[in-house]
Amino acid sequence: MAQILAPTTQCQMRITKNSLTASPMTTKTWSSLLLKQKKSGNTKSLSKFRVYALQSENSTINRLENLLNLDVTPYTDKIIAEYIWIGGSGIDLRSKSRTISRPVEHPSELPKWNYDGSSTGQAPGEDSEVILYPQAIFKDPFRGGNNILVICDTYTPAGEPIPTNKRARAAEIFSNQKVINEVPWYGIEQEYTLMQTNVQWPLGWPVGGYPGPQGPYYCGVGADKSFGRDISDAHYKACLYAGINISGTNGEVMPGQWEYQVGPSVGIEAGDHIWCSRYLLERITEQVGVVLTLDPKPIEGDWNGAGCHTNYSTKSMREEGGFEVIKKAILNLSLRHKEHISAYGEGNERRLTGKHETASIDTFSWGVANRGCSIRVGRDTEKQGKGYLEDRRPASNMDPYVVTSLLAESTILWEPTLEAEALAAQKLALKV
Repeated sequence: MAQILAPTTQCQMRITKNSLTASPMTTKTWSSLLLKQKKSGNTKSLSKFRVYALQSENSTINRLENLLNLDVTPYTDKIIAEYIWIGGSGIDLRSKSRTISRPVEHPSELPKWNYDGSSTGQAPGEDSEVILYPQAIFKDPFRGGNNILVICDTYTPAGEPIPTNKRARAAEIFSNQKVINEVPWYGIEQEYTLMQTNVQWPLGWPVGGYPGPQGPYYCGVGADKSFGRDISDAHYKACLYAGINISGTNGEVMPGQWEYQVGPSVGIEAGDHIWCSRYLLERITEQVGVVLTLDPKPIEGDWNGAGCHTNYSTKSMREEGGFEVIKKAILNLSLRHKEHISAYGEGNERRLTGKHETASIDTFSWGVANRGCSIRVGRDTEKQGKGYLEDRRPASNMDPYVVTSLLAESTILWEPTLEAEALAAQKLALKV
């Protein structure tokens, strides 16, 4: 992961007036990805009718682009707010749009809304209304102007969080004064795989076949090594425009697989930023006709899986003597290994095999600079005696609200018995 130094000073839950003056990413940015093949055909061999049809198609697309890029700001104070929420599977994203009478700077200025939960697997048909509570706002890179993306969580009409609302529980943990005092930082490495439409096979792979073995693809350059760079770059810029605290991106070990990093983020904003970044990635891949998957092991065999390594530190870990606090946190994490594994993503057992830079799902381990462990500590942290730890167990489809809050709960709020602590310390060769 790219080195993380300090969290952004910008308040991640707000949009300042000055930030709204940035230039939007227009539809032409996305169409450069979409239209390359359409514009590069051998038109000399086409009939006049075919040439006319192609010109007509491009003309229609251009007219549509003009409307999509239309700036309505000079004509109205109204804006479009895209309300985004997590669907019934716990990993799928849903969204719908509404008009707001004026630009806003904070989610508290937005109205609650509702949707049909029976169509998302979140409510029965006879009592289907689910209420959306706006929680965080980001600039909309697709519509530009003062338009916004709104991250929401979900409640019953009585105000109770529905079962798939993991943000509510995370907010409780992050509002605990002990956790607030420790100012938990998170740097999350989101891996994902790009798939060809209809065939469900990675981008750049021969359909039904395999590319050469892993080795040249990680951070690789060239048409035979890098597949989907335009999507990765478009997503990078969209995140920056939106106000997401993205810190880097790179091609991954398996061809067609990429990673981006978000952070450092403080507390609940880590989950908000990851979910919004996933939404942007879904929208971009939708526009270019590529399928996004967060499956932790999309291709079986001698291929790397996809994780969501989570770098974590508290104020005490970052201060002098912090390495001792890190070791105590590792001890606590070892004692709650099963609880964490059960919350770290569906299908993770196919990824955490002890191979391909993973630890076994059944065994907790830690080490310095060891990417085959459950928890990795960096050389700089060991040398300086303070810093952060990396939890390498979360799968790419993990819920960041669950993972971040569970790390805080296990290392700040939860205390093991002295007997359990002593046995775990002996087993892990940890002197705490």
